[in-house]
Amino acid sequence: MSQSWWVYILLCENDHYYTGYTNDLDKRYKAHLNGTASKYTRSFKPVRIAQSWKVADKSSAMRVEYSIKQLSRSEKEKIIVAPMLLVL
Repeated sequence: MSQSWWVYILLCENDHYYTGYTNDLDKRYKAHLNGTASKYTRSFKPVRIAQSWKVADKSSAMRVEYSIKQLSRSEKEKIIVAPMLLVL
């Protein structure tokens, strides 16, 4: 059985975006809410999942996460509104 991987963008309470990847989106989001997933979201709680993408495998997830982190805020907002613009 192949495992599903997700890349996601969270909108945090400080109005900044946090990008990550996981193989269990629901569990990871709950960990962010509880302050146990990352130092950043421990300090700035997520308000919601702004967008997420299902990817083929862990290496693809890591590559997509990295590419999103290189984007400007306005570029991130474009792919949040139109997720199909992100080339996986």
